[in-house]
Amino acid sequence: MQTPYTPPHDPLVILHDDADVIAVDKPAGLLSVPGRGEHLADCLITRVQQVFPHALLVHRLDRDTSGVMIFGLNPHAQRTLSMQFQERQTKKMYVARVWGVPEEKAGTVDLPLIVDWPNRPLQMVCHETGKPSVTDWRLLKDQGETSRIRLIPKTGRTHQLRLHMLALGHPILGDPFYGHEQSQAFPRMMLHAEELRVKHPENGQSLRVRAKAPF
Repeated sequence: MQTPYTPPHDPLVILHDDADVIAVDKPAGLLSVPGRGEHLADCLITRVQQVFPHALLVHRLDRDTSGVMIFGLNPHAQRTLSMQFQERQTKKMYVARVWGVPEEKAGTVDLPLIVDWPNRPLQMVCHETGKPSVTDWRLLKDQGETSRIRLIPKTGRTHQLRLHMLALGHPILGDPFYGHEQSQAFPRMMLHAEELRVKHPENGQSLRVRAKAPF
């Protein structure tokens, strides 16, 4: 299951900054926000606030996911950006390496998800009480026993991409929760938030931030 928390000490990679917004490239293995206990205090927002003291949280990425995260630098920016996430006005694009090669070249996974209470923080598919969860996917490259996939989530449920790829029979490589034994034999989870598009909170213009996948 979850491995001990040994966050990487990579230097902060700033992808975009202006008077209202800061975007950074979160490394895999680092919490977005503090967990419970002193041993889980080190996290991305704390590191960002060391450089940008007024940075405010807008959204999160899983500990084991790398890629683009955006922060507001004032309450107005935080509210405006947070509302875009809540109302699904953002555009998010991920890259993943998964076990096996899908028979189809592209598709959509539409499976409702809910927390698996006895096994938290795991989530599960539940057609009775799960919340709507939709992911578009496209095969980018057949790599033999594995493949490279583009993932575009239409909703933002916890562990959505991880569970949807598992449901397809192609778990994300290195996933400590949902990967099988062969797919777990990787140094990190192969899921990266490659691109995020939002409307700038000050002028409403489209802001596109990208961070190339490190795998």
